[in-house]
Amino acid sequence: MTSEISHQSYLVRGRAGGSAKAAAAAAAVLLSGLALSASAHAAEVAISCGATGAELQFCKDGADAWAKKTGNTVKVVSTPNETTERLAIYQQTLAAGSDAIDVYQIDVIWPGILGNHFIDLKKYMTDAEVAEHFKPIIANNTVGGRLVAMPWFTDAGVLYYRKDLLEKYGLKTPGTWEDLIADATKIQDGERKAGNDKFWGYVFQGKAYEGLTCDALEWVDSFGGGALVDDKGNITINNPKAIAAFTMAASLVGKITPDGVLNYAEEDARGVFQSGNAAFMRNWPYAWALGNGPDSPVKDKIGVVALPKGGDAGKATGALGGWELAVSKYSKHQDAAADLVKYLTSKEEQKRRAIGGSYNPTIAALYQDKDVLAAVPFFGSLYDTFTNAVARPSKVTGIRYNQVSTAFWNVSHSVLGGQMKPADAVVQLESELKKIKRSGWLTPMGRAGQAASCPPAAAGTEQVPLPASALVIASEAKQSRLLYSGLLDCFASLAIDEASR
Repeated sequence: MTSEISHQSYLVRGRAGGSAKAAAAAAAVLLSGLALSASAHAAEVAISCGATGAELQFCKDGADAWAKKTGNTVKVVSTPNETTERLAIYQQTLAAGSDAIDVYQIDVIWPGILGNHFIDLKKYMTDAEVAEHFKPIIANNTVGGRLVAMPWFTDAGVLYYRKDLLEKYGLKTPGTWEDLIADATKIQDGERKAGNDKFWGYVFQGKAYEGLTCDALEWVDSFGGGALVDDKGNITINNPKAIAAFTMAASLVGKITPDGVLNYAEEDARGVFQSGNAAFMRNWPYAWALGNGPDSPVKDKIGVVALPKGGDAGKATGALGGWELAVSKYSKHQDAAADLVKYLTSKEEQKRRAIGGSYNPTIAALYQDKDVLAAVPFFGSLYDTFTNAVARPSKVTGIRYNQVSTAFWNVSHSVLGGQMKPADAVVQLESELKKIKRSGWLTPMGRAGQAASCPPAAAGTEQVPLPASALVIASEAKQSRLLYSGLLDCFASLAIDEASR
């Protein structure tokens, strides 16, 4: 049996007017709500789940099936859709050492940030079960030799298009961004002349948040401009191909893309496309099942292909996304929680989610399953896109990834909004990343195997060793607007790791 606690009462506002105080209050409400609702059951497991599209319902259904099978109970906690807000709550809940949540749904970019708070799942999974999943994701989820999370579903950005409109206007699917702009312009002009003045050529995620990091990374990578920071830790964003990518992206807004895209997240873009008011959309695979739902105005009119290349010399690409399941080391029900993770990440459960919700499996064999391919045909045709997606530089930048991503999406947002020229943007971004990097990227294990320590609070100061009161410092400081600071993330993760020894 499952029950649900909604995130609505503790949602951290990411828009203007939001504050870190709201985040602190949010976490407090979350913890108290869960504590008050705890029952006398020996194994009542609380799992946090996202709520984008049908995500929450699929999580509840899977958890309920496990509960019926085992006789345990599950409490499903819905969390904010936007990753930035969700991470803020996770950081505060875990920094408090709370046992309120047993199983965390975490972004593919978070194992290196939050891994110290999670147990090693290796002893709960057989080698054969682990080997079923894509090796790069298992490697991503392994921190310091510990398997801190199991893959639940993977993702890569894809291009949705209206099959009926391409046929109507005699067009093929676009191969390059130049093709997309031309095709979107033609369809937009035609549909507006036909009476739909709300019609747009292309929609995507343009809000200043992690989703824009994904979109912008796709633009840059498609032009051959790299992945912001390479696998050796070198900052690579200041190059002509990255400038060309930003120039292309800036040309979209106000022409084939509404000005309002600057506030669009995934569901906002899907709302425009699924209502029949856009020819093309960049989104994740989850939108396929919803777009073909019985009440969708564009049911059976949607096609999916790889995102366009950055010119003939560019490449089709997609940002690597996806979500994992981890068990808190503060949980009082670690065995039961790990068993829930084992069930939810199993082949059978991933097949159910793929067919019903178009969630990409992390198990390679399911991409050859006839039932899965009948439900989501592009899982087969875009297999290479999913397995070769461009990764955000979260592993190499470690605890400082949040600062890296924030700098990237803020500069990208300024380019889209016309406040910054592309050539100036890459110079400024390079400068900001150098300041964030300082003398080296900081991973949970320290720099290049050195003893872990936190970065200096400001340029020109000495390296700060881990103080005994770091946990208190981090807890109090997280109430401020420095919520996402790499320094505070470092103190919080290292202090809890030290306290647990």
